[in-house]
Amino acid sequence: METLRSTLSPEKLEKAAYILKTIAHPIRLSIVDYLSKVTELSVNQLCDLVQAEQSLVSHHLQNMRLKGILKVRKEGVSCYYSLKEKNIISILHCVEQCDCTM
Repeated sequence: METLRSTLSPEKLEKAAYILKTIAHPIRLSIVDYLSKVTELSVNQLCDLVQAEQSLVSHHLQNMRLKGILKVRKEGVSCYYSLKEKNIISILHCVEQCDCTM
């Protein structure tokens, strides 16, 4: 049998696992999905869109910001979030195409 080799480097696999763990929650995936469609959204707008409490949404936003997925712009007392890691949108396309029967 021919020796099998991964086409992905260990570094690429580590980065992918890190990103996937960071967004592996329905609210986080939803936030990323909404931010992939517009330039930026405020915390209040995201709360309305994902239909969750501000404290929960802020927790998810903070986590993704600290891990380099999102960036924040402050204007007065409002915070506006946008995608920092734009390539993450391709993960959403994979999720959209997935028709797993689990």
